[in-house]
Amino acid sequence: MGITDLTPSLVQQYVREEELELRAGLLAPEATVEVFRYGAMVGSEIQSFPSLDRGMEYAKKLIHESEQENRSFASGTVIVADHLIDGQGRFGRYWHAPHGGVWMTVVFANTLLPESTRLYPLAAGLACCEAIRHYKVDGQLKWVNDVHVGGSKIAGILTETIISPRYGEEYVLVGIGVNVNNDSFPPELADLAVSMRSVLGKSIDLDQFAARLLAKLTWSVGLLHYEEKLRLQGDDGSARIDLEPLLVKMWRQASDTIGRKVLFGHDVQKNPQYKAVVEGLSPDGGLVLRHLDDDVSVVEYSGEIAYL
Repeated sequence: MGITDLTPSLVQQYVREEELELRAGLLAPEATVEVFRYGAMVGSEIQSFPSLDRGMEYAKKLIHESEQENRSFASGTVIVADHLIDGQGRFGRYWHAPHGGVWMTVVFANTLLPESTRLYPLAAGLACCEAIRHYKVDGQLKWVNDVHVGGSKIAGILTETIISPRYGEEYVLVGIGVNVNNDSFPPELADLAVSMRSVLGKSIDLDQFAARLLAKLTWSVGLLHYEEKLRLQGDDGSARIDLEPLLVKMWRQASDTIGRKVLFGHDVQKNPQYKAVVEGLSPDGGLVLRHLDDDVSVVEYSGEIAYL
């Protein structure tokens, strides 16, 4: 079975019944309410399909159509398909997206500063990892956009920022793919990927998993907006990126990247650039790396790593 009963009300049910209690104590009660208010747009509209070529391309089509018809586009819109015919990951790599997984694109009308916009992949990755961990699967975040279990990839995040063609509005498209019940992979991925069903030995209700993921995204995206507001409360109104966000702390706690020896590259498979040790994560989501050859530290905001 695919996703058939995913609705905005189901997402809000998980927010009320799980997330509010889970996040209690992380912030003052009034701040927690504000975070969820900021994130309430997630799943405001949900469109489900048996199959799509690519969720990202369909999202762009919807944005274009809304502008042509002089309609506002609902920020937080979710596009989900049971199967992607032409799924793609970073750098145009093929993404295996058969029946049994959760393949979604979430569209945000971007009102954030560039320093905060850079944190969207971390917010999405955190929500994805937390949803997987809810089922007692030991997912670990790998900078910037993967969740893996024992070195095998179980989920991936792809973000893209676009400018709408007619009115020049900025949107952030967040693609999320999770291997849930799909446990058969092509030969080239057999040793690199894993699914939740193969780890647990049983299937998971896809509607419930997708709703739980979106409820957690409600928290992490709401936190992203809330913490930008805090950083803008300096005397001159400028962003204080020296303050480490709770979002970054939570991401680090769910990750096994810090302290690892890695190979870095903007496309590490085709063009590896250097080996380094990961020293940390900057407040605005950059990866702090110390080169192994000359002991110089740098901060990278784009690209990817492979563990050594």
